[in-house]
Amino acid sequence: MIEKLYERLEAHYDEMVAIRRYLHQHPELSFQEYNTATYIANYYKALGIPVRERVGGNGVVAKIVGTRPGKTVALRADFDALPIQDEKDVPYKSTVPGVMHACGHDGHTATLLVLAKVLYDMKDELSGTIVLIHQHAEEYAPGGAIAMIEDGCLDGVDAIFGTHLWATEPTGTIQYRTGPIMAAADRFEITIQGAGGHGAQPHKTKDAIVVAAQLVLALQQIVSRRVNPLQPAVVSIGSFLADNAFNVIADTAKLVGTVRTFDETVRDEIAQEIGKITNGICLAADCSYEYTYTKGYPPVVNHVEETNFIVDIAKQLPEVTVVEETEPHMGGEDFAYYLQNVKGSFFFTGAKAADITNPYPHHHPKFDFDEKAMLIAAKLLGTAALHYLKK
Repeated sequence: MIEKLYERLEAHYDEMVAIRRYLHQHPELSFQEYNTATYIANYYKALGIPVRERVGGNGVVAKIVGTRPGKTVALRADFDALPIQDEKDVPYKSTVPGVMHACGHDGHTATLLVLAKVLYDMKDELSGTIVLIHQHAEEYAPGGAIAMIEDGCLDGVDAIFGTHLWATEPTGTIQYRTGPIMAAADRFEITIQGAGGHGAQPHKTKDAIVVAAQLVLALQQIVSRRVNPLQPAVVSIGSFLADNAFNVIADTAKLVGTVRTFDETVRDEIAQEIGKITNGICLAADCSYEYTYTKGYPPVVNHVEETNFIVDIAKQLPEVTVVEETEPHMGGEDFAYYLQNVKGSFFFTGAKAADITNPYPHHHPKFDFDEKAMLIAAKLLGTAALHYLKK
């Protein structure tokens, strides 16, 4: 049965590439993926696979029910794009100004669609049910996963598996990790309110830029001096906005940043420390402030048994040359919500072509990946589904 799966996936590889390139040319931003969702649903309808649309928003869920009873396993792919201008010189370059698939979600979708097509052709040999979750809005919190779960996408599911095409690791590599593999991804904003004035009379002002600059430096002490060094944490300022004429002292300045952690206690501690440091610096400068801390996705925490299950399968795939445990990644992923509800595992599928020495990273305007990695991902996810149904 597994050999049949591989043969049929290989036979449909060109279709997988065509789907990926079509989606790459027609990207849509998070929570705006209306045409992409329709494309996915229509693909399933054409195959005769039962499909549910508008799940938790723009989500799409299809089901393949075997002829014999058994477990229910879910496979997930995301399909939103990013607000980035595509700068690649390729025939399938994005046709939408300022929007592109810069993280591989187009490949995830193509992989799952073709895998579903092959599995549906084998439904008479299946025991149990395979749930195909096409998730919208992974890139922008609160994300699509939590809404899809609330709308029932995991009802009856015993386990879930997902992968991310990882363009910085060679094709043929599978990276896994038991326990936390990706971090909680939070956002904070601080607006300093001072008193502006003429650049030649600083003594009559309360300079919001100077206060904000002090704050940027002081916040770096949270990780280096407040957090246990054995606990991973990141505090980064991504935006510093104070737009004024050259000879005007700013009355307001706004900082926007992100916090990445794996431990919930550390997560809460950092949120409190940012508030205390902001309060102290503004108090000393006689400025007021507004501080908001928004919790994003929780950490992605893989289950041990299901992760070992994936590892065992990965080692059997002929195209896979390296199966290795990866260090935790500080990037976030709302696959975390699925793993809070059912057992499962999320892993990385290497997608760097052999002739590429320095690949462009994810979220880069020239991001691309080796499309052969989609076939590896499809084989691994498909094998995992078939084996799990028999457990």
